[in-house]
Amino acid sequence: MLNLVHLKVLAAVARHGSVTEAAVELHYSQPSVSHHLSRLEAATGVKLVQRVGRGIRLTPEGRLLANRAAEIVGRVDAATNELAAQVGLRSGRVRLSANASALSTIVPQAVAALARDYPGIELSLVEQHPVEGLQLLRHGDIDVALVFRHADAPAGDEEFRLTRLGDDPIYLVSRRPDDSLANHRHSAWIGGCARCQAELLAVCAREGFTPRIGSLSDDMVVVQSLVAAGVGVATLPGLALRAHRRPDIHATELAGFQRHIYAATYGEPPDPPAVAAVLAALAEATAPAPAAGPPATASA
Repeated sequence: MLNLVHLKVLAAVARHGSVTEAAVELHYSQPSVSHHLSRLEAATGVKLVQRVGRGIRLTPEGRLLANRAAEIVGRVDAATNELAAQVGLRSGRVRLSANASALSTIVPQAVAALARDYPGIELSLVEQHPVEGLQLLRHGDIDVALVFRHADAPAGDEEFRLTRLGDDPIYLVSRRPDDSLANHRHSAWIGGCARCQAELLAVCAREGFTPRIGSLSDDMVVVQSLVAAGVGVATLPGLALRAHRRPDIHATELAGFQRHIYAATYGEPPDPPAVAAVLAALAEATAPAPAAGPPATASA
């Protein structure tokens, strides 16, 4: 029969790829970790780890069970937090992931609202791209993931429950005021990771051209600095411009192209009280106009 302690040990070994580091995380001795792994192998009847030189690695069966173990342990931790939160929201811990722009804008306002209304709730934060955030949510490592998707994006998140918080416009970022995409069919563009480039390609495809991407960065500060230096033009979401805005660049909203902001949760409703309180704080913090002020005027 599977034992939760044994599963927790296997999940830690899988995360670190090392008995020594797993022992440090769990505050166990190395022999104790090895003992738990042996007991788990005896309970399952399969080899879960194998020696490789001076280290170890998981067998295919070990990897399969480790993935499930991480999910099970995460769910147990979440259930513990839910029970704590159920007692009048006097205490509880909610784990939330979001990307950098959301962590710089929406989330701090939500933290302030929670501190005001529910001082007993502890909100733990982690910066992750929405794709990785959903993976953490699936495995039970977090309770809420802030994500975004376009209105015409294909479905694929059926296992999650999405609470729509608001909309985030997309902006053309350039050195010229009152600019348009049509002016940059032959310009150099600044793109990001493959997922972020998909958004840029979709924006330009609507205008009938494919952007010539000459530079790559996912950092909103770097992108704006490159634009200001004349390296190229770019697109950025409104939340990124709220988080950081150079005075010597211009932002032109691309009408009809925006992404929706959601708070994703996992499991059957209703949400635990502490999670529901966090969702309410996020909804309160989501402003209807993501861009901060009118475009700045660059000096000649």
